[in-house]
Amino acid sequence: MSQSSERFEQLREIVAEVLELEPEEVADGGDFVEEYDADSLRAIEILARIEKSWKVEIPQAELNEMRNLKAVYEVVARYAGWEE
Repeated sequence: MSQSSERFEQLREIVAEVLELEPEEVADGGDFVEEYDADSLRAIEILARIEKSWKVEIPQAELNEMRNLKAVYEVVARYAGWEE
């Protein structure tokens, strides 16, 4: 498994935990709000766990972009300096 897919799966686990879902229930493009009833508190919780896991700081302004797993990965990759 490549490092990027490993990170992607770690993100999936964080998101699933916060949304109280099984990791396999979280689709890459599934909208957190529309499909999983996530609210802003859960979004902040996801952000906090990501920042703690990867020691990266992500401005809360980015939360609007982080609507699905794929978008979360892209935002985190940008701030963490992961090479695509």
